[in-house]
Amino acid sequence: MSDIIKVTPRLMAILKERGITQMQLAAMSGVPQGSISRFDRNDRHVDAHMFAIARALGVGVEELFIVENNA
Repeated sequence: MSDIIKVTPRLMAILKERGITQMQLAAMSGVPQGSISRFDRNDRHVDAHMFAIARALGVGVEELFIVENNA
């Protein structure tokens, strides 16, 4: 039996920690504000958006998520 991986988005926490608004991130990344607003609620993410957001924030894509391994 394989491990189950649970992935939880954490973009809004990162923005709060850094004092960045969704509108500011939209301008920095080129990702529409509506997509940023829905990021933590969605279970699917557009690859290009994830990379653009990570690049704008200076983090790795994995840092946008909490990844947990559950046996």
